[in-house]
Amino acid sequence: MKLHLLEHRHARLNTIIHRAPAELKLGSGLVLIALTVLIPATIPGWLAFAFTFLALVIAVSRIPPMFLLKRLLLLAPFVLGVVALNAFQPEHRAQWPWLMARSTVCLLTVILVSNTTPFSEVLRVLRQIRVPALLITTMALMHRYLFVLVDEAQRMSRARASRTFIAGRRWQWPVLATVAGQLFIRASERAERIYAAMCARGFK
Repeated sequence: MKLHLLEHRHARLNTIIHRAPAELKLGSGLVLIALTVLIPATIPGWLAFAFTFLALVIAVSRIPPMFLLKRLLLLAPFVLGVVALNAFQPEHRAQWPWLMARSTVCLLTVILVSNTTPFSEVLRVLRQIRVPALLITTMALMHRYLFVLVDEAQRMSRARASRTFIAGRRWQWPVLATVAGQLFIRASERAERIYAAMCARGFK
């Protein structure tokens, strides 16, 4: 499995943002998100400040804007879902642009923090602030084996394509559904083996 699958290359750039302490980046991101959520729509100047601040961070961190845009578009359905739920309420219909802007600021903040801070540093900060060890271990295992499953899915897809090549896009969805079902079974079996191995080594 390739190393860049485990952690994006932008997290290892050598800029002042990347060299900043993880505690500072996580704390600043949390404060920015909290203020964006709590400040009322009657203060529109806050959004201008937030977007200006994030644009400055993007410029200093040297993360390609197109990369961030693609990540935002990938997460856009979640933002649209939140806005749609509030749009059905008559008292919130006039505020949907504000909701969209606030959600974009929050998502962009999370993307920037995650792409300028290695995941191991995030876990270290969580340990320092006394987050339960079980939760940290669960997050570490999820982060580790998520990409193992991605690699497994790619191997299964390549193997199936090499044995049952069928031209035409209309056959792609049935193939993907089959791969997803097989991957779920393999993931469950692997999880049971890993848990048994951890218990055998004294994990509680």
